[in-house]
Amino acid sequence: MSAAIPLVPFPIKLLRIYTDEAAYFGDRKVFEIVAERARAAGVAGVTVLRALVGFGHTSHMHRRHLLDDDQALIVEMLDDEAKLRAFVQTLTDLEHLGPITLEAVEVLRWPDAVTGAV
Repeated sequence: MSAAIPLVPFPIKLLRIYTDEAAYFGDRKVFEIVAERARAAGVAGVTVLRALVGFGHTSHMHRRHLLDDDQALIVEMLDDEAKLRAFVQTLTDLEHLGPITLEAVEVLRWPDAVTGAV
């Protein structure tokens, strides 16, 4: 008999923030600032994904170049809706953020926060 899958402790949402690797705020990369702020805010999980190619409202094609990386990035976060909405409000000072989306997800596995066990 297999072990029971732990129940998710609350309804989970997925937040996506679109930006690019060349986006800076002062002397720091925007995606790094977002990830650090999310960790400090106690967001349950953050992953930064690099796209092979992408463009947005300016139609500028973001891609890897020989001497400089300008690839499109997506910062994904999982947590409850209230925490994610509050977190987005902490980003109002950052420039070079693209669309920010929030969607429901079905979580099939959620590890224990203390032990990491499923």
